[in-house]
Amino acid sequence: YEIRIKHGGNIMTEKIITKKEVEYVAKLAKLEFNEEEKEEFTSQLNSILDYFKKLNELDTERVEPTAYVISMPNLLNEDEVKPSLPRDEVLSNAKYIKKGYFKVPKIM
Repeated sequence: YEIRIKHGGNIMTEKIITKKEVEYVAKLAKLEFNEEEKEEFTSQLNSILDYFKKLNELDTERVEPTAYVISMPNLLNEDEVKPSLPRDEVLSNAKYIKKGYFKVPKIM
């Protein structure tokens, strides 16, 4: 059967995932599954799509969009300018220094 998912003002029709599609995605990802695993993944993916179908049935017209489901106060501290360590002390443990800065080995 198919799932109809409402996204914005559009309704998208989604097919339920088949074992053949699981095999195709596994091949793309260079993964190998035995028959039991293929059946299990097919079932799990379809359960996820069924859950989305249930979520889609919820009336959210009067629910204001939010980034968090619970009210979150700003947990960040105010930035404060504080004195830092002297450059010589910071660089004293560096393996390589060039012109007063850390020098790191090239990796590429």
